[in-house]
Amino acid sequence: MPEVTTIGLDIAKNVFHAHGSDSRGRGIFSKRLSRAKMLDFFAAQPPCTVAMEACGGAHHWGRELMALGHDVRLIPPAYVKPFVKRQKNDAVDAEAICEAAQRPTMRFVAVKSEEQQASALVFRTRDLLVRQRTQLVNAIRGHLTEYGWVAPKGLSYVSMLGDMLEEEMAASLPAAAVAMFRVMLDLLAELDERIAYLDREIARRAREDETARRLMTIPGIGPITATALTALAPAAETFAKGRDFAAWLGLTPLQRSTGGKQKLGATSKMGERTLRRLLIIGASAVVKQASRRGAPKGSWLEQMLSRKPRMLVTVALANKMARIVWALLAKGGSYRAPAAVAA
Repeated sequence: MPEVTTIGLDIAKNVFHAHGSDSRGRGIFSKRLSRAKMLDFFAAQPPCTVAMEACGGAHHWGRELMALGHDVRLIPPAYVKPFVKRQKNDAVDAEAICEAAQRPTMRFVAVKSEEQQASALVFRTRDLLVRQRTQLVNAIRGHLTEYGWVAPKGLSYVSMLGDMLEEEMAASLPAAAVAMFRVMLDLLAELDERIAYLDREIARRAREDETARRLMTIPGIGPITATALTALAPAAETFAKGRDFAAWLGLTPLQRSTGGKQKLGATSKMGERTLRRLLIIGASAVVKQASRRGAPKGSWLEQMLSRKPRMLVTVALANKMARIVWALLAKGGSYRAPAAVAA
């Protein structure tokens, strides 16, 4: 019987499907596995390449299979889809994963350790709480509008509503509405406390991490972005150059080139949207500061602001920051401004 060299594993919550093939890509077995028997099955297999889609639970199973001596490869789901032959079921998906893993030019995702996932969880939790706070503030402002009160935008104004509920608003609002507004304001205060705690935790992690400290030397990158980059970005060796990293973040133009003619479109927005958003926010702060106080004379930023729209410059600066981040991660060192280098 031919020896199995590659196994494509379609994972789920309770039911898994494995498709094994030999070195020539010929199918050897296609087997349905329960969650309880999955590790026993792979423990009985000779060490081989096990491929999975990079989805929920993939890093956990990747660590478990690596402990059994297998070489684990995680593939982005978008790269597996072209290998699916008609229809869709677990067996077809496992076969497509197995075939995709055997392509010599396929791109893989590194298996994350538990510590890396824990660091990412700190940031993800903060991101969730910030979204909940925004949702709550919008709800408060929207409900107040129904009673003729228009609250100015900004968290600082919302915090003043607690005092107003005790004075001006209390007389004009129904008692039931005042009680509900107090519930929402109490929730808002609790969210503020939890977000402040996570901000301190992220700042502490950034201070203790040598890589995060080097990334924070880049203008526009603070503790939150630096921590997110170290936790969410793959190893710098994954990319051949800075442009590849910027493309992975979705900060490069879409290409529709054909017939030797280059046609570039809008920003692709493909890839890691969380890091892309943070880099654009950081770039926006740098551009805003340069617009108010002026950019260094003769700098790239000054030239761009003089002839391009502000939002375009912001995205272009985020692209530039992504390339600098890759350079620091790949080659070490800290950021030095061009003027300092020239001096």
